[in-house]
Amino acid sequence: MHLDEYHSQHANKGRLLLVWSVVVAGALLTSLLIISAPLALASNHNLIAATIYRTFSNLCHQHPERSFFIAGHQFAVCARCTGLYAGFTFAILLYPLVRPIRTVVAPHRKWLFVAAIPLVLDFSLGFLGIWENTHTSRLLSGLLLGGTSVFYIMPGIAELSLRRWRDSPRALPLVTLPMLNVTENTAAAPSDYSAPQRRI
Repeated sequence: MHLDEYHSQHANKGRLLLVWSVVVAGALLTSLLIISAPLALASNHNLIAATIYRTFSNLCHQHPERSFFIAGHQFAVCARCTGLYAGFTFAILLYPLVRPIRTVVAPHRKWLFVAAIPLVLDFSLGFLGIWENTHTSRLLSGLLLGGTSVFYIMPGIAELSLRRWRDSPRALPLVTLPMLNVTENTAAAPSDYSAPQRRI
């Protein structure tokens, strides 16, 4: 392996580790905020709690009867969304142990649809009144889909990261131009002062 190839692979690996760390940090922060909202409310930090609840209200219905509670207050999201976020967080933490983070090929899409089936059934059957879903069924179906989605999201992030690295502008090599023999050309050229008839 050439030295340039080694440095390139080492730089790519470091870049992917950085990207993975950022995704992990974002997932952990999101999961922490979900349980921080009720804890902040229970500690009379009403402004902090209200900000978190309002932020997640754009992503979740936040129905109390479909949410977990802690310290007497509901989570920032419902049980199903809690499963989605928790599943994603657990899977992204374990991702390097399961697949190399440099992998840019996602599994076949059918497995993503298979992972979504329990969630769709849990929601649809409950919505149609065929059966009453529970916090457990909502949580487990969310965990499955949230965890599976990592194996489709991370390859895409890795590919974008490597593509931007390869396409980034680099310094152009210096080109050495041949020196012109100005002395010879000048000497060979006739001078107007050597021919008086050419003078204006």
